[in-house]
Amino acid sequence: MLIDKEKCIGCDECHPYCPVGAIAAVEWEGRSVSEIDQPGCVECGCCYKRSDVCPVDAIYMPKLEWPRSIREYFSNPHVTHPSTTGHGRGTEEMKTNDVTGRFTRGFAGVAIEMGRPGVGTSMRDMQTVAMAIAKLGVEFEPNNPVAELMSDPKTGKFDERVLDERVLSAILELKIPLVRLKEVLAAVKEVSTKIETAFSLDLISRVDADGSTPVLTIAKEAGFTPRPNTKTNVGLGRPLFREA
Repeated sequence: MLIDKEKCIGCDECHPYCPVGAIAAVEWEGRSVSEIDQPGCVECGCCYKRSDVCPVDAIYMPKLEWPRSIREYFSNPHVTHPSTTGHGRGTEEMKTNDVTGRFTRGFAGVAIEMGRPGVGTSMRDMQTVAMAIAKLGVEFEPNNPVAELMSDPKTGKFDERVLDERVLSAILELKIPLVRLKEVLAAVKEVSTKIETAFSLDLISRVDADGSTPVLTIAKEAGFTPRPNTKTNVGLGRPLFREA
């Protein structure tokens, strides 16, 4: 996003609409105008979407070239990812297991949601976490839009050209046997001190016949304190996946 300084009247009305605080007042040709910090902007379009934010229509979106366009794909929910042709930061299958059957008994899904409004994240931090987990020999979800940015999915290494790109948030996803979850969580805990962003750790598994959720016990053993809020999909109104 850019602000036309010739048009800007310095009213600062757009400042609160930036979720990463990338808009600030600067002195330009003897007057105060607003400017968008280009390294910090995640191209979410929040300051531009509301037509009534800027009274003089000084905010505009230039044509984004790759790799800068990555910022928009991960930060603007109205824009589709070219690799997946879908919206959002991850894959739909993580949230519709009752239909897809992607996670069967004995397996767990792990989603590391990095960045948040007010913080954002960089692809460099994404790589740091991915490489720490990849050392365990796990495989990342290939249909996740982050996967296309990796030059070597086996090591978690990203394309060097995208490392300095910032986005509002992005997700690393993987599927592993339940018996390996504890070591993966240990790696996540260790690498969490080496990144400069916030992240949420999501665990996915089938609920056992007695109503217990196996990933909760493992998470506690690994030193995590799971939040009580969960998403439980029961497939109401849709056909359920049936295990063989």
